[in-house]
Amino acid sequence: MLSLAERPVQGLDAGLDAMNSLISHRGPDGSGTWRHESGRVGLTHRRLEIIDLHTGAQPMQGEAGEWITYNGEIYNYIELREELGASSFHTTSDTEVILRAYQKWGTGALTHLRGMFAFALWDERRGTLFCARDRFGMKPFYYAVVDDAFLFASEAKALLPFLPGIETDLEGLRDYLTFQFCLDGKTLFKGIRELPAGHSLEVAAGTVRIKRYWDVQFAPDFSHTSEFFEAELRSRVSDSVRVHLRADVPVGAYLSGGLDSSLVAALAADNGQAGLMAFNGRFPIGAAYDESSYARELADDRGLDLHISDITVDDFIREINKVIYHLDYPVAGPGAFPQFMVSQAARQHRKVVLGGQGGDELFGGYARYLIAYLEQCLMAAIDGTLNNGNFVVSYESILPNLPTLQRYKPMLQDFWRDGLFDTMDRRYFRLVSRGEDRQSAVRWDLLGAYSPFETFRAIYYADNIEGESYFDRMTHFDFKTLLPALLQVEDRMSMAHGLESRLPFLDHPIVELAATIPADIKFEGGRLKRVLVAAFKDVLPSRIVHRTDKMGFPTPLNEWAKGPAREFVSDVLSSQAALGREFVDNRRVLASLDSETSFGRGFWGLFSLELWQQAYHDRTHEFQALKAELRRAV
Repeated sequence: MLSLAERPVQGLDAGLDAMNSLISHRGPDGSGTWRHESGRVGLTHRRLEIIDLHTGAQPMQGEAGEWITYNGEIYNYIELREELGASSFHTTSDTEVILRAYQKWGTGALTHLRGMFAFALWDERRGTLFCARDRFGMKPFYYAVVDDAFLFASEAKALLPFLPGIETDLEGLRDYLTFQFCLDGKTLFKGIRELPAGHSLEVAAGTVRIKRYWDVQFAPDFSHTSEFFEAELRSRVSDSVRVHLRADVPVGAYLSGGLDSSLVAALAADNGQAGLMAFNGRFPIGAAYDESSYARELADDRGLDLHISDITVDDFIREINKVIYHLDYPVAGPGAFPQFMVSQAARQHRKVVLGGQGGDELFGGYARYLIAYLEQCLMAAIDGTLNNGNFVVSYESILPNLPTLQRYKPMLQDFWRDGLFDTMDRRYFRLVSRGEDRQSAVRWDLLGAYSPFETFRAIYYADNIEGESYFDRMTHFDFKTLLPALLQVEDRMSMAHGLESRLPFLDHPIVELAATIPADIKFEGGRLKRVLVAAFKDVLPSRIVHRTDKMGFPTPLNEWAKGPAREFVSDVLSSQAALGREFVDNRRVLASLDSETSFGRGFWGLFSLELWQQAYHDRTHEFQALKAELRRAV
């Protein structure tokens, strides 16, 4: 918390206490608060002890009067300690490494950090607050300006007591209803924004300045062969897993049974983690929702200690409100619920787990990329332009890989219902847009004139993409929008239980390499994640390497909602408050349930939105009560 008016912040101590309390789940191992003698600045922190269990408490003071509060892990902290003079350090924590790096390189320290982080650093000499978020947004940073005070926190809920009231950001809501995530730093809370990934923020002389310090550059390198990229990728991924295992507590791994998490777990086991604990979640209602056999195969192959959680409809009814509360606001699909449950189980044994998030966006793992190219190949075959050089897959080469789309027939039917052979940007917008799923239940006329499509186009046509590759533009959009949404889920569902999730694929040397691999190598023949499979085909069991049925974390939400959870769902959507919502007609939401397909996301998008309004909007009085306590403290 910082005064922009260069005067003491009223209720600073009470405000810091309130913030600390609202994020206590993120750090159950310790708590600390620092208040500047002027009363203008204060920092508060919750600690999860992972590196330097004894001397790493925060907020931490630097030698020149700096103070820092920081969430995350700097994986190259050992190398940076040596470069900065290890003998002069007072702790063995990576927090002190950030302080010392800032002392030496100033804001340029960010380019030296390898890891996930969000931090705020008070620079006493300059009288500035310097904040930053990691390159990919693995760790969160929310901020608001209220009554000449700059407020920031790891979770949006910690800022709510300071707002005039809890209102919905209409542009954020329109983004969410279109994509199931917000774009361009917006949130669903009016007055609260998110610092974008790869950006820093400085508050000085009453002014807030935001600056990008890193961006991914899609610049295809046509001078090297597929074999070169495979070897380089293998080296960088293996090294990333190695440094991601650095901790002063035991490390475990999520293991869904898919390629990405299996690869991370296998490499962790190969790095000397004998008997590595791995965690899997399944729904014991049928093979379509149970991928544990793949996880078991890898566990047997590598000697992993596999823990499988059976997730039931009773868990859903009991825990789904907690899931939405901890998310801050709904984002992405229903996979947040099983991730919450698996994280809960993992925390009983470990404080740190490795995961496979990021592989789909980096290497092209989503079936919609294949759908998009199938349409382009059909159009080119009709127009006689297949050989004009603009296609990374040919009509002939894509055919053997079409069985991957077997489970996506409903998506294909919807996609080709209209707009066939339209421009590539509009067609990809159709592939990622979910607005059609909830058209009739939303009162779109009340949401203003803002167009998510225009924001989409600005990202789709960003100037950090060289060439005209459809594949690069699709994966770039997902990297910049869907991935941060999934990282919000990753962070909140793990930290809800005081568990740290680490993601070795999101190591910037890997990301920067992936952005230089030509699309016709990454996506040759329309094979999803082809280059990753080629690089590690001898590391994993063949049954996992050659899977064509991986679907993420399939969740039987719609089957439950139509069956054993119907009464619960009906009660949620039929309350007096739910029926009186301004922007959504929940009668229509409930009526649409029976027509929802098994893996459709339209119902989930609006059902979770209602749960969010109950968790926050309907509890405005509780956050206002906290505000009243702050005022009484003054």
